[in-house]
Amino acid sequence: MKTIPPGELLQQALSSLGVNRLRSWLTTLGVAVGVFSIISVMTALDAIDKSVESGLTSLGANTFQIQKTPATVFGSGHSRNRFINRKDITYRQAQAFRKLMQGKAKNIGFIITRPAIQAKYGNRSTNPDVTMTGGDEQFAASNGYDIREGRNLGSGDIQYGRNMVVLGGEVADRLFPAGDSPIGRQIRLNTGVYTVIGVFAKKGAAFGQSQDNLALIPITHYLDHIDEKSSLSITVEAFSQKEYPATLDQAVGAMRLARGLTVSEANDFDIRTNDSLIDSFRDIQRIISSGAFIISFMALLTAGVGIMNIMLVSVTERTREIGIRKSIGAPRSSIRNQFLIEALVLSLTGGVIGIAAGVGAGNIIAVKLNLPMIFPWLWISISITVCSAIGMGFGIFPAWKAAGLDPVEALRPK
Repeated sequence: MKTIPPGELLQQALSSLGVNRLRSWLTTLGVAVGVFSIISVMTALDAIDKSVESGLTSLGANTFQIQKTPATVFGSGHSRNRFINRKDITYRQAQAFRKLMQGKAKNIGFIITRPAIQAKYGNRSTNPDVTMTGGDEQFAASNGYDIREGRNLGSGDIQYGRNMVVLGGEVADRLFPAGDSPIGRQIRLNTGVYTVIGVFAKKGAAFGQSQDNLALIPITHYLDHIDEKSSLSITVEAFSQKEYPATLDQAVGAMRLARGLTVSEANDFDIRTNDSLIDSFRDIQRIISSGAFIISFMALLTAGVGIMNIMLVSVTERTREIGIRKSIGAPRSSIRNQFLIEALVLSLTGGVIGIAAGVGAGNIIAVKLNLPMIFPWLWISISITVCSAIGMGFGIFPAWKAAGLDPVEALRPK
């Protein structure tokens, strides 16, 4: 018996699938959904991962932050409340901390933030997404900001709580087009009026968020007129990378003294470092990846069962065709291979659709984070392999059943 060439088997398989196009497309949809879920999630996570790497410059190699709560809190409501119910870091404690750390760190800056405010000048206004930041004269140095125009906050501005503001480059460009200097102009931040004394040079985005969409006012003015109960964050810059570990240890001890903690009491504050940011992201990444894997596994398992079911129906519907082919000499291997190819085509078609849709959806995140297009080649390869295994695994029984049909029985009138 003559063996049918693979190319001809493929043509026959495609022709057979084309007879029931709607059924074939619906079958591939299950595979597409499973592959889409894992590819879209992994593409998005790759984009966020690259954003985390680039965004670490927001702290700097020798810088860490002391704050009331961790950057990310996992666990039960009780666990979250344990952090939220901590006492705020007050301005008095921050000043005591700075005094204790005098000469032990290069820069120590204080920060309080309030998101989602609107800046206005005349008939121009920003979106209500500007971050009002209360800071001191060391905010710029400890957070890596340079002055583009005008001056930074001074000690006098902090001491007397003046209504002065240093604008982020994005805010300044929105309120004051090219050629129109903002220095000395009065702008409105929500209901308050502030005199512009400087503009920061642009830093770009970190973690998908602009670092230039801010308005810096004296922290004392913030506490007196905006929110006196806010908890501060303290940014500490070590003199060098070599001295960073020692500075970090000294800062923990100084903060414990400033907070009035006894030897037996645990720290009631957290340290935000580059490593802690990475660890927080890795925790989130593991949770999301696990969820995506479970969803994908269930969807692909269901899709595999669907492929087997459709192929068994196809074998039943084409019993006479199989009997005729066998009676004129078609070998069992050709019958088996054709049905395996049909199952493989259904599975791989769904896989390709899922990959294309998943990469597209995942790259929406990359666009939002101002990153180039991302292609998770490893997961694409894994998806193709898994789809091939599903097509072969769930197609083998229908193919074996088709190849084992008795031509006499197949051609018997029903």
